[in-house]
Amino acid sequence: MTGQATTLYLKTFLFTVFALTAFASNSVLCRLALGGQAIDASSFTVVRLLSGCVMLLAVLKFFGNKKILPLRGSWKASAMLFLYAVTFSFAYITLDTGTGALILFGSVQMTIIIISVISGDKLQFLEWAGLLTAFSGFVYLVLPGVSTPSFSGFILMSAAGIGWGIYTLIGRGSENPLSDTAWNFTRALPFFIVIALIVFFTKDIRLSQKGVILAIISGAITSGIGYAVWYAALGGLSAIQAGVVQLLVPVIAALGGVVFVSEEISMRLVVSALLILGGITLAVLGRNCFFKPGKV
Repeated sequence: MTGQATTLYLKTFLFTVFALTAFASNSVLCRLALGGQAIDASSFTVVRLLSGCVMLLAVLKFFGNKKILPLRGSWKASAMLFLYAVTFSFAYITLDTGTGALILFGSVQMTIIIISVISGDKLQFLEWAGLLTAFSGFVYLVLPGVSTPSFSGFILMSAAGIGWGIYTLIGRGSENPLSDTAWNFTRALPFFIVIALIVFFTKDIRLSQKGVILAIISGAITSGIGYAVWYAALGGLSAIQAGVVQLLVPVIAALGGVVFVSEEISMRLVVSALLILGGITLAVLGRNCFFKPGKV
């Protein structure tokens, strides 16, 4: 392995770990804000995405490469980002954490697999084995918290998974992750305005200092910065790998509970973590062993 390849793998690993940690933190923040009824779903979405937009544009202005013409994302990516954010927020009102996670990540996996296969990206045996192993570990982890979902909750969270899956696939072609993510957020502003107007005229607003702060942190840090880093990580991941590694998010969230809330490490968490990590390893090996460098 050359030094350049080693550097690429290391960057991909670090970016992926950071992004997945941000995703796990984001889920906790959303649950605290919406589950605790500290803010309504519409206001949370508006504050969250507007905060992400401001943060990304500020970072782009001060740290962006001035010598390169910014790549300004796309309307398609912005639409998928908005679809994910809105449906995710409203779905979490009616779904338990385990049920919501199962529907969301199941939809993400199915979206990525279907689009990849349609695009001609054939999965090798080890990739299928890795995907199934990791997903079984994920199901085993969230199973105790799974209950029969409401029909509206199921539809909304499935839409969120589809939106995020497509947004992830679009990001694999990003040549300037920070710029693309910033402009994806910015291009979604018209959608934010529509939601804000709906909230204003229906007067279905519930705001608290805690809810607004949680929404700002979720938008500026775990969403804005987290999504930009995720786009940076996607350059070193295949489509299937990008889908499979996200199954680590619930594990990271559970480990966060162990570290910050002094929760006990259960055997279920250990077993599921081993299954997911083993599945990710198989998926990575399956891609790297059967595909030559330069192929998707």
